[in-house]
Amino acid sequence: MADPMSTSNVLNRYLFEDLSVRGELVQMDEAYQQIISSKEYPAPVQKLLGELLVSTTLLTATLKFEGSITMQLQGDGPVSLAVINGDNNQKIRGVARFEGDIADNAGLHDLMGKGHLVITIDPKQGERYQGIVGLEGDTLAEVLEGYFANSEQLKTRLWLRTGEHEGKAHAAGMLLQVMPDGTGTPDDFEHLEQLTDTVKNEELFSLEANELLYRLYNQEKVQLFTPQPVEFYCGCSRERSAAAIITVAQEEMYDILSTEGSVALHCDYCGTNYSFDKNDVDALYAEAADKGSNTVH
Repeated sequence: MADPMSTSNVLNRYLFEDLSVRGELVQMDEAYQQIISSKEYPAPVQKLLGELLVSTTLLTATLKFEGSITMQLQGDGPVSLAVINGDNNQKIRGVARFEGDIADNAGLHDLMGKGHLVITIDPKQGERYQGIVGLEGDTLAEVLEGYFANSEQLKTRLWLRTGEHEGKAHAAGMLLQVMPDGTGTPDDFEHLEQLTDTVKNEELFSLEANELLYRLYNQEKVQLFTPQPVEFYCGCSRERSAAAIITVAQEEMYDILSTEGSVALHCDYCGTNYSFDKNDVDALYAEAADKGSNTVH
């Protein structure tokens, strides 16, 4: 087996050499904490974001190209939107929108109401793909297993876990999938499912990949590949906020300034606020004019 990285913010891929089944293991603390700290999320929404984060990371690991996957839950329940975006370099970010009271024991359907999951695969080269999946199943893992069964025709199981370990929020998960070469048997997969079902949160949050996989599959030949770090990455900046400001008509922008005294832009993904006063805005429009900008007046 390859040398593992620490259990924090890392994705491991592995292969059962004799059973034609592939697996993935992702373990996150800081990356998850950064996502749930951008807003005052109720505990069930934190859990939902964690499961969506783990799912997206596991799915991006299946990409065979440069690009990104966005997984977006939409519904008419207290949570109208929960979205995670990740790319082939495992840079991830996410946010949820909610309102009203949310019970401490709220599950997927309590949170989302009538809704669906939108999976968008956006390669840097090639065509964008979007799949829309109904929320069939009691959990996000069941919804995704149905998606794989229907769209990929590949037997797939997911284990998605969130919780606290040593006083810190953790999110972790595992994926098993039959290889498309057709040599695996249903009995092989069922055997590995039963073994993986025994995994405990404590093990997922604290054990390094080598030790965890040995505990679960010590009778099997497991090949563990080079691990990949996972990190929170937002991409917002003052420059991007400035670029957004000059797309707005000057008259409208100066109306905001006269009322508010400044223009404030808030990033939902990381919680950063960018503030621009009249001098800042004057300079932005002057610079745009100098560049021959087609700003609407």
